[in-house]
Amino acid sequence: MDEFRAEVKELQIGQQIRHLRQERRMTLQDLSTETDLSKPLLSQIENEQVIPPLATLLRISKALNVPLHTFFQEEDNTQKCLVVRANEETPTKRRPKFEGPPQPYRYQSLAYGKKHKHMEPFLMEFEPHHTEQVSQVQHAGEEFLYMLEGNVELCYGDDVYLLNAGDSAYWDSTEMHSLKAIGDKLARGIAIFYSRN
Repeated sequence: MDEFRAEVKELQIGQQIRHLRQERRMTLQDLSTETDLSKPLLSQIENEQVIPPLATLLRISKALNVPLHTFFQEEDNTQKCLVVRANEETPTKRRPKFEGPPQPYRYQSLAYGKKHKHMEPFLMEFEPHHTEQVSQVQHAGEEFLYMLEGNVELCYGDDVYLLNAGDSAYWDSTEMHSLKAIGDKLARGIAIFYSRN
């Protein structure tokens, strides 16, 4: 856990959120109202005590009127075409945490240097031994997942789907949903989040 906290502090997601919130003259209560997230949770995120899952970051980005990638970019990059090489370090690999135990996945941005985009591609790793309490989430936008290896369970509303290597799923993110590894092997996939902003 200390390793994850150190990585998150490098990215400074909480500080970015606080800066953007204060720049817009929003209180924590204002942000809480806009995101439907609790004030204590938002305070923990801003103070780098909690690692927010992507869905939570998406809610916050919508309320602050900034794209999700704002929290992952390291420099001002206005390139029209961005290539990320396999040997390049991407410092955005995190295990998100939402009021309670860590979520059972880690994500790594695949376009972390590109600004002004509507899609957010990520490499997702689903850990098989962290699936006891998976939180369902919902947020504006759409998601796509293509499984590279392993097995993942997608809970979408009242439906449950088992996704294996080579399978894909596309869904409207406004419905409650969750993902978790099935079995005892690490599962990996390419996820794309789309936002209309």
